[in-house]
Amino acid sequence: MRLIEASDLSFDEIRERFRWSVPARYNIGVDVCDWRADIGDRTALYLENAQGTERTCTFSNLKRLSDRFANALAGLGIRRGDRVGIILPQRIETAVAHLAVYKLGAVALPLSVLFGSDALAFRLADSGARVLVTDAARRDLVESIRPGLDDLRHVVPCDGEAGGFWDLIGAASETFTPADTGADDPALLIYTSGTTGPPKGALSAHRCLLGNLPGFELSHNFFPSEGDLMWTPADWAWTGGLLDALVPALRYGVPVLGYDGGKFDPERSFALIEKYRVRNGFIPPTALKLMMQVPDATARFRVSMRSIMSAGEQVGAEVYHWVDEALGVKVNEMWGQTETNYLVGNCSAVMEVRPGSMGKPYPGHTVGVIDDAGNTVDDGTVGELAPRRGDPVMFLGYWGREEATQEKYAGDWFRTGDLGYRDSDGYYWYMGRKDDVISSAGHRVGPGEIEDCLLKHPAVRQVAVVGSPDALRGQRIKAFIVLAPGHTGTDALVEDIQHSVRTRLAAHEYPREVEFIDELPMTTTGKIRRIELREREIARARAVGESPA
Repeated sequence: MRLIEASDLSFDEIRERFRWSVPARYNIGVDVCDWRADIGDRTALYLENAQGTERTCTFSNLKRLSDRFANALAGLGIRRGDRVGIILPQRIETAVAHLAVYKLGAVALPLSVLFGSDALAFRLADSGARVLVTDAARRDLVESIRPGLDDLRHVVPCDGEAGGFWDLIGAASETFTPADTGADDPALLIYTSGTTGPPKGALSAHRCLLGNLPGFELSHNFFPSEGDLMWTPADWAWTGGLLDALVPALRYGVPVLGYDGGKFDPERSFALIEKYRVRNGFIPPTALKLMMQVPDATARFRVSMRSIMSAGEQVGAEVYHWVDEALGVKVNEMWGQTETNYLVGNCSAVMEVRPGSMGKPYPGHTVGVIDDAGNTVDDGTVGELAPRRGDPVMFLGYWGREEATQEKYAGDWFRTGDLGYRDSDGYYWYMGRKDDVISSAGHRVGPGEIEDCLLKHPAVRQVAVVGSPDALRGQRIKAFIVLAPGHTGTDALVEDIQHSVRTRLAAHEYPREVEFIDELPMTTTGKIRRIELREREIARARAVGESPA
């Protein structure tokens, strides 16, 4: 069942011996749900919401429900390759919808519950989604943007409305033959922010799950083990929550805890870990930092975790040592991206974890460090981190943007935009971004979409958005704004500007800091020099004793 069995081999020896075995025909939904009958009565999902309502779902029910919903989607006219949007929190319907879409050979379009009207409308329109599965909390938002979505044929509500999710399942047949998909057929479309312009849809194949598995197994110290139970506070709409926790854990027959409780609550997280005896977690660094602030947490809550993987931003030595001392777990930091995930990381069971390092490439993955010309550089030299073309985990390309796809490659290397170096022992160290993408609390946020949103505000004449060093989030989003004539920079205006981004884009994309300035630094060709603003913020952080990101 595992790709890598526990043994006396070192991490480097495991890497040397590993060989990929990717079948020509492969389907994520079938691999997750249909391959074993002996675990049918075991719990697949433990689910709880903020009101304390608890639910469970067995593996056999997960298969039955996903088969029924696949038939229901087919009845709505969904065919292979069609995009199905899913905007739901951590609920049973989320898992069922994903598995059904994969089995049908359609393409899942996960959408964050944090998205506002502009962010949601763009992704639904750009992808040409034909069906959207959502809940009552987002129904009004969806209906407000629906007139502009010509391709969207059906909105499927999940909260008991007539003709909704559960009615469709109840009326559908349990007999379903999954699509005979190839490993290279598209399965998943996740939008990721860039430096300029709107977000781009990263289209991944069914094989992307297989590409995740070597790193997933090792980052959780030879997953699965007896008694394992997976939890993550990460939204199941993101690569981290979906492919780093929910889907691979289910694939191994390990139950997953889902919590629909809104904003991350560190104290509640400790309570959930104790209550459900969580053994494994993907917990982003920002969440760990917030958990560090819970008074007497380890005395008040019983924690018996076996493994923690953390990614999305640098973990850092302080967080690593706290988790080790307080929770008795050595954090296995990991590095990857939406386009090409789970590439580099640690496995404390078979290697020395060096706090601050991303670790080494997991078995099956080759990651180089290249210069601007695409040539590899010597150990110790900072360059762009670049996985080799042809990796099973690598995406198919950007949706409808072939030119943008080709620009990401330099010969055999995929340009990630992340800077780092490899030391003489083969460990990789992250140094920052080559471009203007902001890494804030595990989210990669492009300035372009935020700037476009801010320019819609009547008080904003010009704007530049950058990442400013932040001890908790790694970086916080900061907007430098030149006001339009007749407007004055007041606290009330700052709040109004921030609110406009929260409602149009997403809660994690609004500028936590706004600075009004007379003019923006520009190049001779009229482009904003964000690098000058970033350097100003780094200098400010150093002056007040903060550690720059």
